[in-house]
Formats: sequence, structure tokens, C-alpha cells
Amino acid sequence: MKTDWEKLCRDFLIGKTIAKVRYMTEQESTNSGFYKRPLVIEFQDGSWIFAMADDEGNDGGAYATSSETLDTIPVI
Repeated sequence: MKTDWEKLCRDFLIGKTIAKVRYMTEQESTNSGFYKRPLVIEFQDGSWIFAMADDEGNDGGAYATSSETLDTIPVI
């Protein structure tokens, strides 16, 4: 059976409202086994997302954007 990743992503993200934007704390990064601290986007419903280096969760990753003034949100 093929997973419809696009549908799963739409169902999770559409309609959410961003409540907070912050970098992952050093403690969260350590707990995740990351060397880099990615941006965390928290939503009003308590859910969140952050970029990873790969789908195995090997490290935090950067976000590419469509902004003319911020084309990449870096990890720190």
C-alpha cells in the first residue's frame, strides 16, 4: 500500500495558526541527539514542526523559504 504523504501533510498543516517561532533549546537539541539547533514552529493547538537533516532524524536542518530577504532559515 502506497502512503499518500502529501495528504498526510495537508491534513496535519492546513488550518493551523502559528503561535510561536523559536530556535530549539540546547537541552532539546541534546535530547534529540542533534549537534545543530533548528527553528521550531509551534502552533496554537500545541503541535509543532522543525527541519531535520534527513528522514532518519540525524540532525537539525535548515528551511528553504520563498522570501526575498530570507531565502534560508539557518540552523544554529
